[in-house]
Amino acid sequence: MAVSSSNPVNHLSEKPPFRHGTQQGRVSTRDEDLARQYEESLASRFSPRSVESYTAGLRAFRDWLLLRGQCFADVRPADLEAYQAYLYAAQKQGGGLYAVSSQALLLLGVRSFYRFLCRRSYLLFDPSAGLELPKVPTRLPRVILKPHEVRRILEAPDAATPCGLRDRAMLETLYATGLRVSELTHIQLDHVDTGERLLRVVQGKGRKDRNVPLTRAAAVAIDEYLIGGRPKLLGPRSRPELFLGNFGQPLSRTIVGRLVKHYAAGVDKPVTCHTFRHTVATHLLRGGADIRHIQVLLGHRSLATTERYTRVEIHDLQRALERAHPRGR
Repeated sequence: MAVSSSNPVNHLSEKPPFRHGTQQGRVSTRDEDLARQYEESLASRFSPRSVESYTAGLRAFRDWLLLRGQCFADVRPADLEAYQAYLYAAQKQGGGLYAVSSQALLLLGVRSFYRFLCRRSYLLFDPSAGLELPKVPTRLPRVILKPHEVRRILEAPDAATPCGLRDRAMLETLYATGLRVSELTHIQLDHVDTGERLLRVVQGKGRKDRNVPLTRAAAVAIDEYLIGGRPKLLGPRSRPELFLGNFGQPLSRTIVGRLVKHYAAGVDKPVTCHTFRHTVATHLLRGGADIRHIQVLLGHRSLATTERYTRVEIHDLQRALERAHPRGR
């Protein structure tokens, strides 16, 4: 359903009264249509995971509006302020308060939606224009692996089996490149050149492509998997993905996460796929790599995101000072 700019849905009239009875708690056809168009617009620009994040924020807001007997067109800046206050005080199903990061994500979906409506001329003004998202504190990476811990994990798979060859190649790739797990599962055969030790990340976060180098160990592990592992997992089928499941199917993010957790069982730390991302950045920085090179490797849009690893280094320095300096304690 299209709403012309000459008849905007949030015209400057008095706020309509709340609906009652059978109207309350029912999503209007117009709201359903606007939400659908918004989701289609997101899907054309963002990854499925980002689309789900934005639409989840909009669904939560819509549910809140229904309890008040309102629709998207009724919303004024004061309503968004009330919603923000609600999120601040609301209890999650598990009984805890929404984290600041969760509040910011939910509000981001709402603000993005109203900006979309204004761009499409469905609204005359944007009620979310003055909405300030809560500032999410910058957190240092919680877990950084030591070199001997990384080596223990990398050597854990049984290289005498096809699955072990695959898992060794995946772990080496994670540690070599710091890929996000979604990027790892989307690697295709023609994205890898082990001779040049180069990996092409296609449609990474923000739908951007980038080239990343492979370590010698990662290139060797991938070659060994391609020769002795992948053909046995694939069988007579044909698949473009580099890493395959036990029966030749594409690997999911969940399965890769479980495999990493399994091989890290001998390390007394909570290890995830993202732990490798934090670890490789920190190890490169300690080894003298330029922070802008690390930014390119990890695919960070902003250098500020990468710079948090310098804070890790300062934290390590502070601990060393406290431990070793005569007046550190």
